[in-house]
Amino acid sequence: MVRVLIADDHPIMRTGLQALCETEPSITVVGAVGTVEEALAEAARLRPDVVLMDLQFNGEFRGADATRGIRALPDPPAVLILTNYDTDRDIITAIEGGAAGYLLKDTSPDDLLAAIMAAAAGQSALAPAVASRLLSRVRDSTRALSARELEVLALVAEGLSNTEVARHLHLSETTVKSHLAHIYPKLGVASRTAAVAAARQSGLIRRA
Repeated sequence: MVRVLIADDHPIMRTGLQALCETEPSITVVGAVGTVEEALAEAARLRPDVVLMDLQFNGEFRGADATRGIRALPDPPAVLILTNYDTDRDIITAIEGGAAGYLLKDTSPDDLLAAIMAAAAGQSALAPAVASRLLSRVRDSTRALSARELEVLALVAEGLSNTEVARHLHLSETTVKSHLAHIYPKLGVASRTAAVAAARQSGLIRRA
C-alpha cells in the first residue's frame, strides 16, 4: 500500500486529488494539508511514501523549499511536484531540491496515479513537456542558463537592482554583474530589459 500526503493550498484540489487516489486500491491518502508548515510537520509525523506537492501556497512559491525540507528528513518520502508552472527555473529548483518527479495539473488521472506508484518505487516521473525542456537544456548546455543565473534573472524581472539581488542571494554585487554578463550572450540580448523579455517569452522564468 502506497501512503500519500497531499499538500496544496486549494481545498477543492485537495478533495479532488484525494478522491482520485482512492480509486486506486493500492494507494491510501494519509493526510491532506494546505500550508508548507503543515506539509513539513505531517511528512515527519505520518511518514508517507509519497508527498504530492504544489509549488505555490497562498501566492508564494514555497513548494521547492518545502521539498528540500522534506527530503532532509530521516528516511524521507519521495516528493512529486504537481503544479501549473513549467518554467525552467521552477523545474530546476524543484529537482535540485530533491523532487522525484514534476507533473502539470493537466496530467491525466491515469498518468498521475502511475507517477505516484513510480515515485514510491524510487523512479522518476516527469510530464512530457517537462522532460522535453530538460532534454533541450542538455542538448544545448552551452546556452542553457544555470540555476543561479535563473535565480538572478527572476529577481531582476521582479524589479530588483543589482545591489538588492546581491543582498537577496547573499552574493557580492560583482558576482551578480558577472552572472548578468554571462546571461546576455546566452539569450542573445544586450540589456536587463531585453533579457527579462526573452526569458519570459522562452519560458525560462514566469511571466509577470
